[in-house]
Amino acid sequence: MAREVKNVFATSLGILAVGAIIGVVAGFLQKFGNPANMGICVACFGRDIAGALGLHRAAVVQYMRPEIIGFVLGSFAAALAFKEFKPSGGSAPITRFVLGMIAMIGALVFLGCPWRVILRLAGGDGNALFGLLGLVTGVWIGTLFFKSGFNLGRTQVQSMSTGLLLPLMMLGLLALRLIFPPVAGEAQSGVLWYSLKGPGAAYAPLFLSLGAGLGIGFLAQRSRFCTMGAIRDVLLFNQWYLMTGFLALLVAALVTNVLLGQFNPGFEGQPVAHTMWFWNFAGMLMAGLAFALAGGCPGRQLFMSGEGNSDAGIFVLGSIVGAGIAHNFGLASSPSGIGPHGMAAVVIGMVVLVFIGVTNRK
Repeated sequence: MAREVKNVFATSLGILAVGAIIGVVAGFLQKFGNPANMGICVACFGRDIAGALGLHRAAVVQYMRPEIIGFVLGSFAAALAFKEFKPSGGSAPITRFVLGMIAMIGALVFLGCPWRVILRLAGGDGNALFGLLGLVTGVWIGTLFFKSGFNLGRTQVQSMSTGLLLPLMMLGLLALRLIFPPVAGEAQSGVLWYSLKGPGAAYAPLFLSLGAGLGIGFLAQRSRFCTMGAIRDVLLFNQWYLMTGFLALLVAALVTNVLLGQFNPGFEGQPVAHTMWFWNFAGMLMAGLAFALAGGCPGRQLFMSGEGNSDAGIFVLGSIVGAGIAHNFGLASSPSGIGPHGMAAVVIGMVVLVFIGVTNRK
């Protein structure tokens, strides 16, 4: 039975269905309260979690996002159910932590992860075209490193407890969200921080967000859904399996937005977006290269964490720390434009990524 279900999601029709479901769910999460053009965004929601934990003090982006928790736990449940929970890791952990930090900083210069690139396009945000071009360019540069022998080293089998750590951390975050829920008019509830305005104050009901995250995590683990992998596989091997899901997400989100009255085409005044086209391009270029060198988009890193992959878990932790750094040091953008030190962050980040790429060729 397990093998039959696995085969369903491993087919072209299966990945198409998973992409379409994510697109529809993202549109409805926006309808029920999540920020506009941000029904699901791994980078933005990771940043909000960092703010909820007090890792930064950007008051408008602080909320313990249940979707991210659900991604890991849903993937964990699927991996257990289909005997694919296999603790592993030990492949260049510090490098992966740095890649997670840089990927998050690049995404926050653009204001979104690859998933949000698609959702912004589906909402009519023309600025996301430059982000998409940057993402493709960054992944393409990554393929050049792959062709020259880039490899972060083999993973090793690790203990069961090591593989369980990220899912357990997510359970801990869920417990904090339940124990310290948002209180109307209060910026802090127990140990958690909450936004009173801005994107952090926009969220769908807890059961909807968590349910959506659990479902997507389960489906994505079965299908291996990955936006970076979609671009990489087309560029390297002319394989379109993952790209089918990528395109299905775009089309489904676009149709959903049109039906729900959430499609607003243009460049100016788009929600949680800026119009500095070059830095939209450059931010996602840096993020795309970091995703490629780490072996997966931020969503895929969460799903692999649920499978017991501690390398992916370290990338996730690096990205959350990167979100704190991005806001504490003025690297993150806002709707008014790039942060005061965002340009320097992109230049330095690209230098570090090239260093990692060149020095890890076998």
